[in-house]
Amino acid sequence: MSVNENEEEEASYIDYDAFLDPDFRSSSFANTLVLATNNPTDTPLDLSTPLSKVLFDAQEIDSHIHLLTTRSALPLLTHTKEQTDASKRIITEIDSQVESLNESYKQLEKEVIQKHAEADEVRLVASRLWDTLRLGRSVGRCLQLGRQLEVQHAELSSGTGTGKKEDHRALVRCAHSIIALAEVTERRGPGEEGHGLEKVDAIVSLQNQVVAPTERSIRATSEQIIREFSIGSASSGTVTFSQSEEAKARIVSAAVTLYLISPIAGVKPDKWSPQLLVQALEVYLRNALQSSIASLSRSLSTLPSLDRTLNEVSARCQNIIALEIILDATKAPPHPLLPVPKHTPEKNNLLQPLLTYLETGSLVSFFWRSLAGSLTTRVQEIVNRGGVSARTLRTNRSAVGEAIRECVTRGSQPPSTVASTKGRGSKTDPDRNSRWDREVAVMVGSVVNNLGR
Repeated sequence: MSVNENEEEEASYIDYDAFLDPDFRSSSFANTLVLATNNPTDTPLDLSTPLSKVLFDAQEIDSHIHLLTTRSALPLLTHTKEQTDASKRIITEIDSQVESLNESYKQLEKEVIQKHAEADEVRLVASRLWDTLRLGRSVGRCLQLGRQLEVQHAELSSGTGTGKKEDHRALVRCAHSIIALAEVTERRGPGEEGHGLEKVDAIVSLQNQVVAPTERSIRATSEQIIREFSIGSASSGTVTFSQSEEAKARIVSAAVTLYLISPIAGVKPDKWSPQLLVQALEVYLRNALQSSIASLSRSLSTLPSLDRTLNEVSARCQNIIALEIILDATKAPPHPLLPVPKHTPEKNNLLQPLLTYLETGSLVSFFWRSLAGSLTTRVQEIVNRGGVSARTLRTNRSAVGEAIRECVTRGSQPPSTVASTKGRGSKTDPDRNSRWDREVAVMVGSVVNNLGR
C-alpha cells in the first residue's frame, strides 16, 4: 500500500489539470516553460532544459500508462470477454428477431403493398374511364344541341323564298339552344361538365361551323325585325288587326332573342344589361330621329310638303310608342347564365334597360325632345340663309306652329291596335292629351321661337 502511494506521489508532480483544461494551448504552455527556465534578457535562450523537461514528462506519462495497463490487465481482459459474450448473445437474439421481421414484411408486402398497387392501378383506370364517360356525355349533349340548333335555324329560314310564313318564334328557340350549349362549354373547371371540351375537334368544329354562324344569323334577323318594325292603326285601314298582332309577336321574339344572346363575359351580374337589345333599339330610335330631322328640314324650306312630312313623323312616333308599350308589357326572361338576383327589380321588363341607357322615362318624350334639339339648329340655318323660304316660314309662323302641335299630339297617341289591348283610354281623353304638353311646347318652340320677327 505504501509502495502504491509512493508511486502516486512520484507521478503527482505532473499537472494533469493543466493539460485537461479546455482552454489549454500548447504555445502558451511552451512559452511559460521557456520563461521558467530562462531569463527574458538571456541571449541566446537555453531551450535544452525546457525540452528535456517536456521529454521527461512524456516518458513519465508513458511509464505510468504502462504500469496501469500491466497492473489492470486481468480485470480488463475479463471485462472485455464478458462484453464480447454479451454482444454475441444479443446478436443471436437479434438475428432471430430480424429474420422474423423480414418474413413478416414479405408477407405484408404480398398481402397489402402489392394489392394496394394493383388497387391503385384499378382506381386510376376507373378514374380515367369516368372522365372519358363524362366527356363523352358532354360531347353527345353538345352535338345533340347542335343538331337541334340546325333544325331550329332551318325552321326560321324555311319561309324565305317558298311562300311559307316565317316562324319568328324559331329565333327564341335558337337562342335557348345557344344558351344551353354555352352552359356546357363555358363550365370548364375541373370536374365540371365542360372540362376538356375545348380539346375535342368535334366541339371546336361545332362552335365554328354551326353555333357561331347561327348566332350571327339570328342576331342579324332580330336586328332587321327591330329596324323594320312598323305598326299601323286598324281603324285607318292600312293594317289589319291580325297583321298588327303578328308585328307585335315578331318584335317580342326579336327582342327576347337579342336579350338572351347578349354577351355576359367580363361583366358583373348586377351590372349586366342586354347590350345587343339596347343597341338595336337605339339604332331604331336614331334612324327614326335622323329621318324625321332630314324630312322636316326639307319641308320647312318648302312648306307645301310640310303636312305630308308631319304625318310621316307622327307615324314614326306612333311606332315608337307602340314599341314602348310592347316592350313594357314583355317581362324579361330569366337568363340561364346569370345568377338569380336576390331582389327582383320592380320593373323587370325589356323596356327598362333601354330607358336606363338613354336616361329618360319615356321613349316618346326622348324622341320629341331630341327632335326639337336638332330642329333648332336647322331652323336657324334656314333663317340665316334668308330668301323666300325664310320669309314664307315667318309669314306662316302660326300655321306651322299649329301643324307641329297637331303632329305631336297625334304622334303621341298609340295606335288603336295597341291601345285597345292595353286599356289606355280614348284619344279624346283630356288627361291623355295634356300629358304631352311639355313635348308640344318644346317642339313648337324649336321652330317658332327661332324665326325672329
